[in-house]
Amino acid sequence: MKDNLFERIEAKTNVDKDTIISLAKKLQQGDYKNEDTLKEIIHELSTITGREVSEEKEAKIINMIVNDKVPKDIEKYV
Repeated sequence: MKDNLFERIEAKTNVDKDTIISLAKKLQQGDYKNEDTLKEIIHELSTITGREVSEEKEAKIINMIVNDKVPKDIEKYV
């Protein structure tokens, strides 16, 4: 099941499993309620995926994470 999720993510984003795991570890080790940490990760993801994230969208993402509004069943979005 987990590898299947990574395969779907990689197919949609061209981001490999090792990069995803590295980013996940960065989140675990960092303070995911800290806006600066989240901005750094968002920018890193933006660079890796080649997708630009507007300031407005970045603010919405940060707000969702800081306020625990991230969907628990993230797999259905991939």
